[in-house]
Amino acid sequence: MAGSRQSVQLTDGEIEDFLGSQMKVQVATVGVDGAPHLTTLFYVLDEGKIAFWTYGSSQKVRNLRRDPRVTCLVEDGVDYFELRGVSITGHARLVEDYDEIKDIGSRVMTRMAGGADLGELGDDLVSKQAHKRVGIVIEPDKIASWDHRKLGALPGQG
Repeated sequence: MAGSRQSVQLTDGEIEDFLGSQMKVQVATVGVDGAPHLTTLFYVLDEGKIAFWTYGSSQKVRNLRRDPRVTCLVEDGVDYFELRGVSITGHARLVEDYDEIKDIGSRVMTRMAGGADLGELGDDLVSKQAHKRVGIVIEPDKIASWDHRKLGALPGQG
């Protein structure tokens, strides 16, 4: 399949649609020993950028305070001809303003609940959690994408 790299790339619109349709992102930060530290988080899009919240005392936040470089992966598919994804290399912008953290957290929680209004109970939970958390927005430097569905099944496969 040499030369097919460009044929499977997503357009900017397809990237935005794909990221908007998924809920989980794999986030790699740089550990103190230089090894990657990998976690999976629920996210939302913030002006087209991946945003999430996490505990301020977490290893990923400690890593990002020391070194803001980050790589994120959002992927989908089971067999080879269904695989699609977006890999983003860039840096993390830490959000430490309470209202902004609360906004990101509220949007993440609503998305996790399938868009349902979580009401007063949800607002209370987000408000309490926001004091312990940090928001993170991924500022992309490089974006790679692929959608193997664009390849179509080869003879004898699929």
